[in-house]
Amino acid sequence: MSRQSLSSAACRAGAQPIGALCAFAMLGSLGAAALNAAEPRVFESELHDFRVVTVVEGLRNPWSIAFLPNGDMLVTEREGRLRIVRDGKLLPEPVAGVPKVRAVGQGGLMDVVPHPDYVSNRFIYLSYSKENADGSMNTTAVVRGRLEGGKLTDVQEIFEAKAWAKTEGHYGSRLAFDRNGYLFITVGDRMAPPTGDLAKHPAQDLSNHQGTTIRLHDDGRVPDDNPFVNRKGALPEIWSYGHRNAQGMAFHPQTGDLWQNEHGPQGGDELNLIRRGANYGWPVIGYGVQYRTGERIHEGTSREGMLEPVHYWVPSIGTSGLAIYDGDKFPKWRGNVFTGGLSGRNLSRVTLDGQKVVGEEVLLKDEYRIRDVRSGPDGFIYIAVDDRDGKPTPIVRLEPVTDRTTS
Repeated sequence: MSRQSLSSAACRAGAQPIGALCAFAMLGSLGAAALNAAEPRVFESELHDFRVVTVVEGLRNPWSIAFLPNGDMLVTEREGRLRIVRDGKLLPEPVAGVPKVRAVGQGGLMDVVPHPDYVSNRFIYLSYSKENADGSMNTTAVVRGRLEGGKLTDVQEIFEAKAWAKTEGHYGSRLAFDRNGYLFITVGDRMAPPTGDLAKHPAQDLSNHQGTTIRLHDDGRVPDDNPFVNRKGALPEIWSYGHRNAQGMAFHPQTGDLWQNEHGPQGGDELNLIRRGANYGWPVIGYGVQYRTGERIHEGTSREGMLEPVHYWVPSIGTSGLAIYDGDKFPKWRGNVFTGGLSGRNLSRVTLDGQKVVGEEVLLKDEYRIRDVRSGPDGFIYIAVDDRDGKPTPIVRLEPVTDRTTS
């Protein structure tokens, strides 16, 4: 029996993970059935040709993917289900103990991430849309709980955004831990209209959480060194503001920089490098226009005291999910930013030189409505495919075929 077969058997038997060995072995089995059942499609790209392999099928509106040290994959379904994929199979029963979500419009169960020290504490974090007592309003909230025996225990709400609204969209809700163990959360502007005095828009007002990035300790406490802790009238959880609806977020594995992609209106999706205390300008500056009418929204594309995007998309691609590749299966893509496109139905590969964008390649054009993108611990790139009407969709992954030498 090969080393991989032995380690897969040990992981299934419940052995303690040793580094990434179990994760690699178990993830290596994901999609194996699909490989045997049908020949996967092969796509050409500038640096790596790749095939798209189905990992698991039958999910409804999968929103986020996360990987556990034992090789399990967690997937959230927007309706409110947390699913486990084990040995390439979707377990029939959802994880019990997930909080009630408001699955209306863009809302529901959204992001999932494990604690950086998950092996010791078993904590996972979930973001979701939460309604008030009479169901008339809703906001973004985050809980954590211990994943044990197929259920969540010790579930505790650690964040409730002061972003209550009657609208059913722009929740943000992406989660990410930095290398120091701080938890970052995106909160959307809750569809507050970009009209009137733009400088008074809620996303420009530090007294609420609309259109912000949040930074917390892993238990929900506010760090003493957050930028607005001592500012009168400002909420201390805020790390950055002036956002519209960031639905992709990741830390660069080498530099530690925080990157987000953000939905613009009709035009003007953005890729932003997030800085402490910075104002990203929505809706005062930007590159989009009003839906349907095409009327002007912004005062311009730049203004003193507001940060412009590092990269933007006109027309919009409906950015969602963001990964910075750090695996070994696609060596020429290492350090590239991958962002999904919902309306664009594509995968954008953005090349960085430090903190500057120097190139972009569109992959999988018109193939998938992409909700999430993750760089897996096995070196493959995983994609959660969404269907606007809620029809069953798969998780797929990109695997390399023979590399071509490029000049």
